[in-house]
Amino acid sequence: MTNFLHRRQFLHLASGAAALSAMSSAALAQAYPARPVRLVVGWPAGGPTDIAARLVGQWLSERLGQQFIVENRPGATGNIGTETVVRAPSDGYTLLVAVTANAINASLYETLNFNFIRDIAPVAGIAEWPLVMAVNPSFPANSVSQFIAHVKSNPGKITYASAGSGSPQHVAAELFKLMAGVDMLHVPYRGAAPALADLIGGQVHITFDPLASSIEYIKSGKLRALAVASSARSPVLPGVPVVADFLPGFEASFWCGVGVPKNTPAPIVEMLNKAINSCLADPRMKVRFAELGGTVLPGTAADFGRLIADETEKWANVVRFSGAKAD
Repeated sequence: MTNFLHRRQFLHLASGAAALSAMSSAALAQAYPARPVRLVVGWPAGGPTDIAARLVGQWLSERLGQQFIVENRPGATGNIGTETVVRAPSDGYTLLVAVTANAINASLYETLNFNFIRDIAPVAGIAEWPLVMAVNPSFPANSVSQFIAHVKSNPGKITYASAGSGSPQHVAAELFKLMAGVDMLHVPYRGAAPALADLIGGQVHITFDPLASSIEYIKSGKLRALAVASSARSPVLPGVPVVADFLPGFEASFWCGVGVPKNTPAPIVEMLNKAINSCLADPRMKVRFAELGGTVLPGTAADFGRLIADETEKWANVVRFSGAKAD
């Protein structure tokens, strides 16, 4: 009888603790955000990740009554910014703008101080852009075929710029090298903006850049687009062919979304997911992302998690077969 009473008391206390915990989480989410929120971008200002973060951050600031402050923490192809968020408190006040490079780095870097899929919980997707194969206007090629022919006649002399080892620009170019049978030299930068600056200045020859950061340079004539790396032509560059027209099966894109440290309370994750989806449903935001050549990625946290898992597997195969290395 005594053991039965003890068991009943234990179950009563346990259920009470669980209810209290649920109430605390719900109350926490209801009060959230009670102070400014950091949106950590692992890249310099001016790149596609920074552009997307500022668009979404401004919208969330206006709707949720607290500032969503973009904090640029560039270095190590996004790994410095990612580790900053991994080590932050799981309270919803430090968010990561997760990108394709996070999925690539999982296989490209032999040692990292974190496991991206294990340590960052997905919240919501933001948008996706095709990469565009862009050259300096002085480059003697007006098509992918001409470009391949020129590189083959100048082996090891053509340079391609990337936003850093493990960036989409890097592995897309390595995939291009593998499929086209050409030899190019990798010149990594600390982000897309400085890479584009040197491409425009003629210090490097080509890049595979997300449309978000290169579209204005292409439209102004500062860069020449040879092809886009999507399965179909881009509405913002209807006259530009796709790389797959010349190299069947070639496709590469850049995507971004929001993640938080693992163990962040589920009600906060759900609240952020709902807010970000509302942002992406705003007609003005849809138009702005479309102007930048992108497509919004609404969905659940689980949807974004599946995208991350699929992309991690895809780029692991590219890294393995292309022999891409972290410079």
